[in-house]
Order: sequence, then C-alpha cells, then structure tokens
Amino acid sequence: MTAPPVTPRPLVQRLSSTPRGARLARRLTLTQLDEWGVPMDSETADAVTLIVAELAANAVTHGRVPGRDFELSVSLLVGSIRIEVTDTRAERQPPGPGQVPEPNPLAESGRGLLLVDALADRWEVVDREPPGKTVRAEVDVPAWKGLRANR
Repeated sequence: MTAPPVTPRPLVQRLSSTPRGARLARRLTLTQLDEWGVPMDSETADAVTLIVAELAANAVTHGRVPGRDFELSVSLLVGSIRIEVTDTRAERQPPGPGQVPEPNPLAESGRGLLLVDALADRWEVVDREPPGKTVRAEVDVPAWKGLRANR
C-alpha cells in the first residue's frame, strides 16, 4: 500500500509594513523554497522570490495602514507554488491580470505588477474580510516530482 503524499506546511508569516518586512519576506521565501527542494538558482525560485519581493513592496508602499502588518503565505501545491500577500487597505485595489497599465518609460515606479503578470502562471486580487485585500499568484513547478516534499 502506498502512503499518501505528505502535504508540506505552508510558510505563513505576519511582517511589519516596512521595507525591512518586505526584505524579510523575500529571505523567508528563499529559505522555504530550499527546504522544499526548489534549487535557489532555478527559474522557479527566481520567479517566486521576485513575485514575493514585488507584492511585499506593494503591500508596504500602497497597502500600508499605520500599526497594521501585512501577511505572507507561500504554499506548495500539487504542481505549483502559491504566493499570497495580504494587507489591510481595502480602498486601494490594484488592477487585476491583464489590466495593468504600462508605466511612463521615465517613471521610477509602476512596474511591479507588470513583473507579476509576466512571471506568474496565474494571479488575482481577492477582497478579504475584515477589510483588506490579498494578491494571490501561482508559479508552476516543472520538476514537481523531484521536490523533497513529495518523497
């Protein structure tokens, strides 16, 4: 009889809505991916950590409510990695997939969601209760059967 695959515990962490919290989100994600057997120098790890960096920076810059943290969740699903970044600001909804406007070429910001749109296989913006929003993105894992979490 074959044992069912083990579902690894997701990384779920509340972080301060500061640049330091955003940097920590990226570092925690890299460590978690390594524990799951996703090589740090792989395209998958690069895509996931860049998405986390962009979404965490957006949560800190655009979703910050004084005194409130943002939450990072990274989960290993069958065939993909799911990233969720949740903040408490409901009135500033970002555009969704396929709706991200091109920034002015000379603008110093405005490219984060374009990167998420390009790197994620799927993504969406979801309202949450109590007020706030979650940006959820998934990156497919091509070498799924080789991950430590499936052994």
